[in-house]
Amino acid sequence: MEFLRHTFAFDSNSPLLFTQLYFWVFLFIVYIGYALVIGKLNRQRLHLRNIYLMLVSWFFYYKTSGSFLAILAIVTCTSYLTAFPIARKIHAKLWLVVSILIDLGFLFYYKYAYFGVDVFNSIFGTHCSIVDTILLPVGISFYIFQVISYTVDVYRGHVAPVRNIFDFGMYVSFFPQLVAGPIVRASEFMQQLYRPFHMTHRIMGVSVFWILNGLTKKIILSDYLAVNLIDRVFDNPLLFSGFENLFALFAYSMQVYADFSGYTDIAIGVAMLMGFYLPKNFDSPYKSRNPQEFWRRWHQSLSRWLKSYVYIPLGGNRTVFGRPANKLLAGNINSFATMLIGGLWHGASWNFVIWGGLNGIGMIIAKCWHSMKEKIGVEGFILRHKIVRYIDDTVCVLLTFTFITFTRLFFRASSNLDPAYANEVAWRTAKQMLGQIFGAWNSSIIPLFLWEYKSVVLLFITGMIIHWLPAKFKQWYRIKFSRLPWYAMAIIVAVVVLVVYQFVTADLQPFIYFQF
Repeated sequence: MEFLRHTFAFDSNSPLLFTQLYFWVFLFIVYIGYALVIGKLNRQRLHLRNIYLMLVSWFFYYKTSGSFLAILAIVTCTSYLTAFPIARKIHAKLWLVVSILIDLGFLFYYKYAYFGVDVFNSIFGTHCSIVDTILLPVGISFYIFQVISYTVDVYRGHVAPVRNIFDFGMYVSFFPQLVAGPIVRASEFMQQLYRPFHMTHRIMGVSVFWILNGLTKKIILSDYLAVNLIDRVFDNPLLFSGFENLFALFAYSMQVYADFSGYTDIAIGVAMLMGFYLPKNFDSPYKSRNPQEFWRRWHQSLSRWLKSYVYIPLGGNRTVFGRPANKLLAGNINSFATMLIGGLWHGASWNFVIWGGLNGIGMIIAKCWHSMKEKIGVEGFILRHKIVRYIDDTVCVLLTFTFITFTRLFFRASSNLDPAYANEVAWRTAKQMLGQIFGAWNSSIIPLFLWEYKSVVLLFITGMIIHWLPAKFKQWYRIKFSRLPWYAMAIIVAVVVLVVYQFVTADLQPFIYFQF
């Protein structure tokens, strides 16, 4: 009975994570059931498959968030039902507003209640407070944005409403990407629900590669850097020198990338094992030459969502608040507003708003700088000379990486905090770290730090080198792995798992984006 209770009951101290053995046992059992369900695929079998995957996805979410499964069920049903009158143009705008209000109502209450009360108190000088603790459902931002994109696309006529509620439920709750993305649009996913499934050696190999790649990023890079340096420095910035604070800040850029892209890699691999293809979410973002390019490479599903459902409705590069304006002015204002909203999506505190605003300012400066270089002819000169172009690219990449890293100070300082006091603690942490970084440095500490933390330093450098490898080279060794015979693939998997296991910390680190 104790085994059954542990297996099927929700335990807030033991959520179902990709880094737990329990998850891989769960996946193995699910996959056996999946193989039995699909059999020889026909239309009826496809619907059974979708029902099966929806049910196991709901169980997965229950093991992650408990009774918050009810919210997932409610937004699934309301979005499914309101799509039909929207598609038939029966008070379409009214039903669209109703659907979005229901979705955002849950999101605003669970994610922004503390922030809203804090803003209200600041404006009116009151002392209102929220008595009960509000827990944030895991992944609520991801699946809320997903159902909003569905109803808006139905309203725009881009997709037809899904007839079968189980098919729609499977789209909303597909467990590999349910709690941390990527955000999948219906136009990208729904057609896959009715496509026959054929597993080949190469697809299996690529799937396994993505899973191993993700686990390596998460456990070896992200968790090791966090436990052995980053968390220590961010918890007590004043105990560490300026160089140690600075290195921890750059290491955090690697941690958050390895953590989030590692989750995405695992999600892509697991989904591919079942015949589904999730959109690419990262494209070596630290190779970016400017902040605008960075956001085309980082969390691409969110960037596309913000462009389609925020930036373009605001007017894109044509209008500001519905009024015509020149492209540069309109684009800058709307980009800045979009980044503020993107920052607020990540978290309910002023630090996330500051982080989003800094990224917006960086994008505006980069656009203006590029426009100025074109006007004075510098851009043309750079493009004509290969060495100059290489130097310019290198400098731009390093400057962009540095800028993005310093904005992350506000991002990391606000993470994993109780919303009731996040602003105060995060601002104090950011202030202390900046004070240490830009204060007086003791250069004698640097060699000592590099020796004492040599494993952390080497791991960070190795991660950056791999990140900056050419995309064609990465694709080459990925394909090579997928073409290996079964026995060779099994040996590599065993070796990688053994190495990864050596880096497992006593306390498994949750994925950073679970809090969003």
